[in-house]
Formats: sequence, structure tokens, C-alpha cells
Amino acid sequence: MSLTDTAPRTADTSAPLLPALAERWSPRAFDPVAPIDEAKLTAALEAARWSPSANNSQPWRFIVARRGSAAFDAIVGELMGFNQTWAGAASVLIVAVAEVIDAEGNERRWASYDVGQAVAHLSVQAHHDGLHTHQMGGFDAAGLRAAFDIEDRFAPVSVIALGTLGDVDALPEPLRERELAPRTRQPLGEVVVVDA
Repeated sequence: MSLTDTAPRTADTSAPLLPALAERWSPRAFDPVAPIDEAKLTAALEAARWSPSANNSQPWRFIVARRGSAAFDAIVGELMGFNQTWAGAASVLIVAVAEVIDAEGNERRWASYDVGQAVAHLSVQAHHDGLHTHQMGGFDAAGLRAAFDIEDRFAPVSVIALGTLGDVDALPEPLRERELAPRTRQPLGEVVVVDA
């Protein structure tokens, strides 16, 4: 069953948004056999590269692993809980890493924020190009450090599943239910705490 046929995916916004923002969502049902379109993957990574950062420090690094590679399997092995159930069907898994201490030993206070912006740019570009992403915080950071020999001055921030939509019926019931649930957000009036 196609996800786009079963539940509305476009956000119910209080102001018009760019289609790539209003339509972007985070599926768990990925097509387990679809290969990645390399040009679209490159465009998503390029969008991340051109995102803003404090002092133009560009503290992001990405571990990009395609399904079928040893690197992909290593990332899946470090995912926690339900993430291991569905993420292996994605075409690509990307570990977003922040340089939290620079080469001179100085703390990069805004590194995680900047990496978040880079991943947001990646997600919007991917969606614009017909791909989908799902960001995950449920992973073993120490395990990823060991698997990819990540230096101490870098910190894994998130894992991103990237690919094309798959069959919602392939998900186990608790995840299928969440996949089909309506998209919700807090009202704008609750997230804007001062509007002087």
C-alpha cells in the first residue's frame, strides 16, 4: 500500500510554505530494493555543504553508506530499538557528525546547531528531488565512534535514512500505525513565546 494514498502528508500550515517544506515528512517505510539516484544524493549533500554555520566553520562531516555495503550494515548495527526494524530498507544511511572541538583544541560551541542546519538543508533538497529522509537520535554513539574510528573531537549527532517510499504494509503493526497517523505540530502560538 502506498503511503501517499493512505494518509494526507502535506502539513496543515497557518501560512503558505514552500512545497518542499509543507510536504516534507519522515517515513519509516522505505523501498528495500530501490537503488539511490546518485545525482540526487549528491545534490542533498551539496545542499548540506552550503548551509550556514557560525563563523563559516562548516563543522559538519558525513559518513555516507549505501545499502549493501559493510558501512551500511555497521550503522544498522548501532541503531537502537525500532530503528533497526525499518532503517535497513533505506537506500542510504548517513551519519551526521559535528566537529565539536577544532584542530587547535577550541570548543566549537555551535557545532551541533550548525550540523542540524546542514541536515535540514539536506532533507529539504532530498524531498524536493523526490527522495525522503528520516532522522534518528536512537543510536549508540560509542559504537559508531568505534566502527568508523571517529576522533574524540568529533561527535555523532544523528543518523539519517534516505531513499524512496516503500510499502507501509511491510512495517510491523506498531510502526505501521505511526506511519499512517496524521501529521501534527504544536500551534504556532505555543512555539512563539514572545511576539512583540
